[in-house]
Amino acid sequence: QVQLVESGGGLVQPGGSLRLSCAASGTRFGISAMGWYRQAPGKERELVATISNFGRGNYANSAQGRFIISRDNAKNRDSVYLQMNSLKPEDTAVYYCYAKIITVGDYWGQGTQVTVSS
Repeated sequence: QVQLVESGGGLVQPGGSLRLSCAASGTRFGISAMGWYRQAPGKERELVATISNFGRGNYANSAQGRFIISRDNAKNRDSVYLQMNSLKPEDTAVYYCYAKIITVGDYWGQGTQVTVSS
């Protein structure tokens, strides 16, 4: 059974930093892309950043220049990270890890809350 386990959310002051982590397990197929989406109260889920299995990152305009996505393609333990810097109150949301598993489809983590507030 495929699992995406997230960690690293929490409360941070404006201008601070957080690092989100997500570890994928339970798949015998490769993962072509991983990434992060977020959903704020009353809003639709939106892209934050994705990264291919070749390490190519893609960022939303709101994340460009402040967030860095990275990935560790270790055998049987694919992980993705999101380093978030210069956080703003509008970054407050539940952040979801995403993985596109080859021949199987899309999977989502359970979400981790990020709150940016003084």
